[in-house]
Amino acid sequence: MADTSDTRTPAQIEADIKRRRDVLAETLDEIGVRVHPKTIVGDAKAKVVSNIDHTLGRAYVGVNRAVSDVRARFVDEDGAPRLERIVPVALVAVGLVGLLALGTRRRRG
Repeated sequence: MADTSDTRTPAQIEADIKRRRDVLAETLDEIGVRVHPKTIVGDAKAKVVSNIDHTLGRAYVGVNRAVSDVRARFVDEDGAPRLERIVPVALVAVGLVGLLALGTRRRRG
């Protein structure tokens, strides 16, 4: 059975219908903006840029930390080089370069 207890006037009912239509129109407009291809592409681009920025930031921090760690091994707190650590590494590097040079000469010869 229908509810007949509505005591609103026809003008009040019309005003309520108009208000609900306006809310519905706003909702549909908002949905239209959200599903518009340009909005979707823009949101996707923003997400990719954000992820890239985050990844690059983490990479920068990691590289900076690694460089600081290496520097701390070869330089003391005053900024003076630690020869007792630099000289052995330099000798090993020179030896490796020499071995590579000899290996290249033997292949060519």
